[in-house]
Amino acid sequence: MADNDDKEDGAEAAAAPKKSRKKLIIMAAAALLLVGGGGATWFFFFRHHEEVHAEAAAPKAPIFVDVPEVLVNLVGAPGERTQYLKVKVVLEVKEEKQVEAIKPTMPRVSDIFQTYMRELRPADLNGSAGLFRLKEELTRRVNLAVAPGQVNAVLFKEIVIQ
Repeated sequence: MADNDDKEDGAEAAAAPKKSRKKLIIMAAAALLLVGGGGATWFFFFRHHEEVHAEAAAPKAPIFVDVPEVLVNLVGAPGERTQYLKVKVVLEVKEEKQVEAIKPTMPRVSDIFQTYMRELRPADLNGSAGLFRLKEELTRRVNLAVAPGQVNAVLFKEIVIQ
């Protein structure tokens, strides 16, 4: 019996280091996983966040060019009273040198605006969708007139339909 007890004690002694070694490996793997997860979190979230702040300060303020006021009569059905459209717009450009390129073409821009707006009906200007379409069409037409220059947007200062 004593021999049996010695064998069991030896087996338990051999099992104890195996269990502690397993426990040590699991703890080391968990610690490595936590450190790796923390490093990945910093890399993907905080490091990129710092770069975004550096880039945010770079954009320049746009420059605006006034276009002369446009007053046109709108197309209506025969027998209806004549309605008029009065529009004041500005052109948004990126750089000052584009302003100097646009100014000599301003008579052409005014002509293009007037000829387009004279074909509009009052129903074409109803609601925000109508004004958005007008803005997009004017932007497209002014970019054709000032090519190779580029206008970012046509912005309304005043719109009156009477």
